[in-house]
Amino acid sequence: MEPITFSEAAKKVRKGEAGVIPTDTLYGLVASAMDSAAVEKVYRIRSRENGKPCIVLLSDTSDLGRFGIVPNDGMLRTLGSVWPGEVSVVLPHDRKEWSHLHRGTGTIAFRVPKNADLRGFLREAGPVVAPSANPAGKNPATTVDEAVRYFGSRCGFFVDGGRLSGLPSTVVRIKDGALQVLRQGSVIFE
Repeated sequence: MEPITFSEAAKKVRKGEAGVIPTDTLYGLVASAMDSAAVEKVYRIRSRENGKPCIVLLSDTSDLGRFGIVPNDGMLRTLGSVWPGEVSVVLPHDRKEWSHLHRGTGTIAFRVPKNADLRGFLREAGPVVAPSANPAGKNPATTVDEAVRYFGSRCGFFVDGGRLSGLPSTVVRIKDGALQVLRQGSVIFE
């Protein structure tokens, strides 16, 4: 399968397809976070554990409103201290209409990436779920060719971003106005 552009991928995401793109950390297997059937495709393609939520990538903090989250000034300051960047923030969210995202955990992790091309894609495609591009239990794909070998025709598209190797995003939650690290990743907090 020939790699396509971010713009072409955004059109496919809006049509409910799942595929692989380079993110600001690793290659991700993405689909529209707004489309529960597309999210379920990601779980099937990746053989992901059903109760394990995926991180949702946003183009901007204002996209939280699409999920009914209206941050107060304190939360906006805290989010502004890590976004855009390689930090995923777990926020409380248990509304039934978003159960395909929170998977019964009562929380959803969001991230606004720093990469301009990726944010442009997200403005066109809308928010996406973006677990790393690998079947459960395997190492994340470091090239688009490796992702093609993992997933083949089960994915609707692939965007080539060259070789990507590094750490996944750091996952934090906001507790008593401060950030608490849940998973250490590419950003180190003191």
